[in-house]
Amino acid sequence: MPSLKDVKTQITGVKKTSQITKAMNMVSAAKLRGAQQKMEDFRPYAGKFNEALGSISSNMKSNEFPLMQARDVNTIEIIIVTSDRGLCGSFNANIIKMAEKLMNKYEAEGKKVSFVCIGKKSIRYFKKTGKVRKAYADIMGTFQMFNAREIAQDVAANFIAGEADEVQLVFGSFVSVARQVPTTIPFLPVQPIAAAEEAAGQSAGQQGAYTYEPSPEEIMNVLLPLYMNVMVYNSMLEVGASEQAARMTAMDNATNACNDIVANLTMIYNKARQAAITGDLMDIVGGAEALKG
Repeated sequence: MPSLKDVKTQITGVKKTSQITKAMNMVSAAKLRGAQQKMEDFRPYAGKFNEALGSISSNMKSNEFPLMQARDVNTIEIIIVTSDRGLCGSFNANIIKMAEKLMNKYEAEGKKVSFVCIGKKSIRYFKKTGKVRKAYADIMGTFQMFNAREIAQDVAANFIAGEADEVQLVFGSFVSVARQVPTTIPFLPVQPIAAAEEAAGQSAGQQGAYTYEPSPEEIMNVLLPLYMNVMVYNSMLEVGASEQAARMTAMDNATNACNDIVANLTMIYNKARQAAITGDLMDIVGGAEALKG
């Protein structure tokens, strides 16, 4: 049985850890409110943007625009968005696992795969593969739209240059505080027609004809880059909110685990103290009996 001093030292250490995890839980809860609000405010904008783009492009040929040109897929680029910091459970691991599964699938088909990594966690993991074409670290804590624009422009230029035939976007989608789901969506070539068909199905025949000024082609030339910016920024917002929710849950679980450990150690401490007292009493009684003899 461990000594009383050792057990007491362990209890003190676990209690200090519990204080840290509880503080981190409270910080994450405070940050989550702001991150979730930004994400929920942006979702309707992203949805309407996709709907408008789908409506304009529904009657156009994809080969009219470089960012919509579908071609034989030999090279695939995967944009993966994770957090810069850890201590958020399996959140980042699940995103990385999905991206790695995609990589293995495409390579099994004989296709070349490259990565654009956003967030330190994905950079550190995929750096060892030697397939990271571009890395963006230390931006997930304070990212703005210009960060998303920079990433989207780089990926678009790489696609137009023919270095990538298809681009997939992998990120963690925020469902609720307790649930964040790894998600994969096609990024390039842009395929907004599906969004238009979905909107048409929902409107149940209420869709009318629209007249555009300037021409739809001119509008598309402006909207396509903006559409990519919106997609990247939206994925970063989703990951930002999901990271705080996952960390809050992980720190809450860690605090509960610390409390359980303290309870078990306290029981061990009490047993050790009782054994020590019993031993001392037996020594006293034994000494008294020896004196009588």
